[in-house]
Amino acid sequence: MRTPPTAVALRQARLHLLEHGDCPPGGLDERVARSWRRSLAAGSLPAGRVPESEHSSGAELLHTMASNHELLAHSRPVMAHLFEQVRHTQGMVILADQRGTLVHTLGHADFLSRAERVALSCGANWHEQQRGTNAIGTALVEASGVEIHGAEHFLERNEFLTCTAVPILSAQAELLGVLDISGDQRSRHPHTLGLVGMASRMIENRLIISTCQRHIRLHVHAQLEGIGSIAEGIVLLSEDGWLVGANRAAMAWFKLSRADLGAVQLNQRLEVPLAELLSRHKRRPGQPTQVRQLDGSGLYVLVQHTLPTCVSVLPQPVSSAPPLRDALHSLDTGDLRWRSAADKVRRVLDKPIPVLIQGESGVGKELFARASHDSGPRKNKAFVAINCAAVPENLIEAELFGYTPGAFTGARREGSVGRLREAQSGTLFLDEIGDMPLGLQARLLRVLQERQVTPLGGGQPVAVDFALICASHHKLREEAAAGRFRNDLYYRINGLTVLLPPLRERTDFVMLTERLLADLSPGHRVSVAPDVLARFCQHNWPGNLRQYANALRTACAMLGTHEDCISWDHLPDDLLEDLQHTLHVPDGVAAGPVPAVPGSPARVQNAAASTTESGNVTLLHNLQALSRQAIHQALDASSGNVSQAARRLGISRQTLYRKLAEAGAGIRA
Repeated sequence: MRTPPTAVALRQARLHLLEHGDCPPGGLDERVARSWRRSLAAGSLPAGRVPESEHSSGAELLHTMASNHELLAHSRPVMAHLFEQVRHTQGMVILADQRGTLVHTLGHADFLSRAERVALSCGANWHEQQRGTNAIGTALVEASGVEIHGAEHFLERNEFLTCTAVPILSAQAELLGVLDISGDQRSRHPHTLGLVGMASRMIENRLIISTCQRHIRLHVHAQLEGIGSIAEGIVLLSEDGWLVGANRAAMAWFKLSRADLGAVQLNQRLEVPLAELLSRHKRRPGQPTQVRQLDGSGLYVLVQHTLPTCVSVLPQPVSSAPPLRDALHSLDTGDLRWRSAADKVRRVLDKPIPVLIQGESGVGKELFARASHDSGPRKNKAFVAINCAAVPENLIEAELFGYTPGAFTGARREGSVGRLREAQSGTLFLDEIGDMPLGLQARLLRVLQERQVTPLGGGQPVAVDFALICASHHKLREEAAAGRFRNDLYYRINGLTVLLPPLRERTDFVMLTERLLADLSPGHRVSVAPDVLARFCQHNWPGNLRQYANALRTACAMLGTHEDCISWDHLPDDLLEDLQHTLHVPDGVAAGPVPAVPGSPARVQNAAASTTESGNVTLLHNLQALSRQAIHQALDASSGNVSQAARRLGISRQTLYRKLAEAGAGIRA
């Protein structure tokens, strides 16, 4: 751990820089000195402010998070684990993309109010050109891990921070983003740089293993026990033996530079040829083998060779798309688990194989089923859906199988063909089949076995032909084992089972939000404010897509005539309270306080929470009073200029006029 200069030495060095345009020799760490010079050349001044334009709009943040969804997906679990290690410091764990835009943060609520004052929140840009010397921006430029402590920050407003950042690199040594720990300068710890470095390596290794599976992969280490550890090297090889990618450890083992990738073959580093390694792998798969480098040093090598496609983790405008442009493709917003389920279903749509869709309530099982029907050979025929949990038990049999005239009291005079026959040549979708009564399950099983339906009240059996898709939020295998669902029916409907992920586990949350907003407001481009979107991403959403779509629909309805950005002011009170209580982050971690009024000063936002007897933080009941207070302060700060006050509050001028009218004489513009 290096010892930073004293506050006096830093003050003198800063004055020397401003007076002479350069730092005094030997007074600063050389990387800090270079960063100070770059900051001054970019037009920054120590006492200057950051332009408001350096914070992404809601639409821009949506695009940024969508283009980095692989990085986010593999970073979030590592960040949660990292935060557990530094919880006592009451700081933040931050992920920024390759341009310095913050895309994910975890932190203690005690520190977040101070962090928000210097824009340590999602959507803010911390590149050196915007915010001077800081760990995130300087790590991006220097392409190495850095620690910036206290007054080493170029901007005086950031001097209360101590920040440590390490770049995250792809297998091709290209910059993907930066992982950072920031906190109060008094909480500086000697091992933070090493801790962030290890977490960064974990993310890099996860990305390589997950997204580059079409290459031959070598896991290497000088010790046998090192294979599979965070210290192992990972090398990517083409089929003809070219080294096309590597993690940092492998770059060191094989003495590679970035320019060597794609230009060096394996036989230029190891004595054993690739063909021999593959032969050993075939004879003893999963077993490391010992080899020698050309310099005589020994290495243990584990070969991994699979053939799925390789998904790029470099930022892309959109995620890689499936080859088919069908109805399932139109629902695909990039989540790999959802896409895998769709790909599996596509393969059986033209075969007599029933599909069982499992997943929590609200994940979109019926939407998936309908898209499956519309993607298959029966798409021009009927899609008949029946919710087995919604039809009364005494009517569901007649609903499914039909009935003859006069079959029971209240029956229609002409009878009914039933939903099974309505699905003739098309698709029958039985939603929540786990709630079907056991007695009725036996009749359904007979129909599926015999492909004939006999209506209630007698009559001749009628042949039926339909594709069958079932869905349930119950785990039907467990239900069958417990005797609550027939085993024989379970195995009859379980031709292909796919599991749709809950919203909280999807990696395409941002792209999904964009699609939902486009569907909810056609012809009117609506976005979500960055701080609101960040909280949405971290919310648990127990009702999944159904709940989220309803929340967005309500928020869109609350937008004013000239508004196009959903902020806290557009959310219903119950959702605000839920966002305050149930964060999808580790215990004791917060993603920033939920403001009572969008854009209101920090002291007003913090006043918008009070502690209940159970210790939970809740919104104050008197939101109207807080709103008036925030508006009053914004008008005072703007000398009564309504347009400026509206910009300070983050709302349109029309919305501010409406709030002034609602407040009456309590506030005067």
